[in-house]
Amino acid sequence: MHPAPSVILFTALSGLGFGLLTWLGLGMPDVTGTVAFVFYFIGFALSGGGLIASTFHLGNPQRAIKAFTQWRTSWLSREAWLSLAALTVMGIYAVGQIFFGERLVLVGYVGASLSLITVFSTSMIYTQLKTVPRWNHPTTPMMFLMLSVSGGALLANQMDKAALLLLVSGALQVLTWHLGDGRFAQRGSTLESATGLGHMGKARQFEPPHTGTNYLLDEFVYVVGRKHSRNLRVIALLCMSIIPGLGLLLMPPPHNAALVFIVLHIAGLFASRWLFFAEAEHVVGLYYDKR
Repeated sequence: MHPAPSVILFTALSGLGFGLLTWLGLGMPDVTGTVAFVFYFIGFALSGGGLIASTFHLGNPQRAIKAFTQWRTSWLSREAWLSLAALTVMGIYAVGQIFFGERLVLVGYVGASLSLITVFSTSMIYTQLKTVPRWNHPTTPMMFLMLSVSGGALLANQMDKAALLLLVSGALQVLTWHLGDGRFAQRGSTLESATGLGHMGKARQFEPPHTGTNYLLDEFVYVVGRKHSRNLRVIALLCMSIIPGLGLLLMPPPHNAALVFIVLHIAGLFASRWLFFAEAEHVVGLYYDKR
């Protein structure tokens, strides 16, 4: 799949933002006044900014409002409604802490739950696609949720929890890569099944279906070199999980060192999310003999 920057920003930033809002909704940290404002500003900026970035990938961004109309059948539409609900509830909760020094516990728990469900709905946009075997597996929502809560814990200054969650995220990421690498072949899709010519024997492409590029090739057929992929995996794992996780576990840092770990984690997250799209093989590539 084509790793569009807008979609990478959307999934990474919104996950971080809703992860931070989840921890804030649970009262961690329990802050009020100006400090609370700073935390909530970061949470809303990341989650809202990520959602806005997703519209950049639309052919007609002004039609983004139509995403709210298909909630019965579309996970993207459900995500739109859930994100609106989560931000509204957390906005009410934030007002109580910032302006009145009061923590509305029940409202916070509801907002935290909605934030996590929103991240789950984002992951299901990709998990539901049987045409992309690498995504069509329970590890996809598990990975989205784990990265959200671990990154959120880091931003929420919950360093003891963040250390463990980051390391668990790294282990889950390795498992996701390992299982995903062979899933396309396990599905058994071939050029014969893609063209419907399997009953005639082994098929081979005489000429490309098109003389030039098209939307399907641009969006659904992206080939990343194995060496390039391997190097990026190492970078993603080190920056996203191992360095900040072990750093927090072995030596609780001062604020300036914690900021370095946050920057490293976000850089690794972007690399991981780029690979999430770049390594995903769509079955339409078989029709073009690209797999």
